[in-house]
Amino acid sequence: MKTRLLIEQHFHGAFGINFNNCTVEDILDVAKELTKYGIGGIFPTLATDTVENIKKQINIIKKAAELQTPDTAKIFGVHLEGIFLNPEKKGIHDDSLFLKPTIENYGLLEDDFIKIITYAPEFDENYALAKYLLTKDVKIQAGHCTGGDLSYCDGATHLFNAMSGIVQRGTSTALTALTDDSVYTEIIADGVHVSDSILRLVFKAKPIDKIILVSDCLPITKSNLKEMEFEGETIYFDGEKATSKEGTLAGSTKLLPDIIRRLGLMGLFSPQLIENTYKYHNIKLDGEIEWDDNFNIIKVKPFGA
Repeated sequence: MKTRLLIEQHFHGAFGINFNNCTVEDILDVAKELTKYGIGGIFPTLATDTVENIKKQINIIKKAAELQTPDTAKIFGVHLEGIFLNPEKKGIHDDSLFLKPTIENYGLLEDDFIKIITYAPEFDENYALAKYLLTKDVKIQAGHCTGGDLSYCDGATHLFNAMSGIVQRGTSTALTALTDDSVYTEIIADGVHVSDSILRLVFKAKPIDKIILVSDCLPITKSNLKEMEFEGETIYFDGEKATSKEGTLAGSTKLLPDIIRRLGLMGLFSPQLIENTYKYHNIKLDGEIEWDDNFNIIKVKPFGA
């Protein structure tokens, strides 16, 4: 089987590198290493932090994008996951740094390299920030939230994780994301963040062209680290999942090709799942991946061609 290169739109780092505190050289090293895994493009994702550090890291990511070479994964922009979230669904994020999602607060860190923002729509009064972001060509995703009105959202961030779940009466974030066919839904299909039964439900209920595979992977991914500092907490990796001391699940520890292999062996993978991210962001990127029957990567072109 041949597919296009993979695009990772929710990606906190890997190989021991954390996008919230890394250097330009670190990002370029990650972008180079990712080509071995068929990943042709990334949206480095910033977790909750101080406004000052978020601005600093956006500039570092922008500089890395300016210096990247054709033999590295392309940096398409920043995914701002943190700071405008709901403390009730904070997950591993530091809620002491959360801000209300207003145009004024967004202006504190606004940058044209922010291409995706995850936020809690229930805190966006009259959806003023969402309406503003629509004029800036920023993808708006509901995540770490409880709101069920996704009228101004392009997508939902890691479906079922850190959001209000399916309810039999009323509405919720997950229910709207699953049933509104205009909303794209990220899903972390790593076997840890959602059960296989939920995965099968998503693939039955959601149009295949509206599902976006993400890893939400942590810097601990593909490294020798067994623990790391993330969002002011020590995160422990037991070989399968990464959690805080209290057991709060953090991001994934698998890259996209590992997730695709898992889906393939479950009979749930379709090449359309790779195409969806291209369509969502209107991305143009040359290259392809050749896979064997067990969904292992045989060859990546143009990398290693």
